[in-house]
Amino acid sequence: MSSDKIIVPLDVPTIEDAIALIDQLPDVTFWKVGLELFVNTGSSILQTLKSRQKRIFLDLKLHDIPNTVAGATRAAVKYDVDLLTLHATNGRNALQAAAEAVQGTSTQLLAVTLLTSINARDLAFDLQIPLELPEYILKMALLAQESGIQGAVCSPREASHLKRVCGDDFLLVCPGVRPSWAATGDQQRVMTPADALKAGADYLVIGRPITAASDPVEAWERIVGEL
Repeated sequence: MSSDKIIVPLDVPTIEDAIALIDQLPDVTFWKVGLELFVNTGSSILQTLKSRQKRIFLDLKLHDIPNTVAGATRAAVKYDVDLLTLHATNGRNALQAAAEAVQGTSTQLLAVTLLTSINARDLAFDLQIPLELPEYILKMALLAQESGIQGAVCSPREASHLKRVCGDDFLLVCPGVRPSWAATGDQQRVMTPADALKAGADYLVIGRPITAASDPVEAWERIVGEL
């Protein structure tokens, strides 16, 4: 089902807020737990989701030296999460260490190529990276793939190119997905849900158009209907 391809972020500060949102949207099967909620609640939110047979995208975006990244990855897989993120800019050694840490588990690693809040100007002037944005993202994805990482987080605008180069087995999870009727907010490189799937996205992360809507259930059903 198309609805199974939508990951909804629990971008709320408390476990009480998270449970209220989970209860409000019972048809959502895949939830994202990010830094704010995980730091506030620890593993309790993960245990809550597992008890309700929900899939979990633990979006911690790990970024550190290889030993620390490997240790954090080993700790995270104990929670039996489905997806876990780390930055591609960790470098090859840390990526390989993380890939080794998930071997024999059901957790898949995703490398963040470039945050979707960053545009081409930011890349060039703020980060001082002398590559065109699509080229940089492809290099990060290939580095991750060569290091044993199972997929990448990327803008849907880069999904088609990455799928073509990295292959169908390389999992692509795309934030920066906005229905035509929703505000883009701080996302710079966006695409509609239907177009993102056509471009090659395996999963869509759709947050504020659903969770910040006046009627989250109606917004969820509208997006699923459009797919």
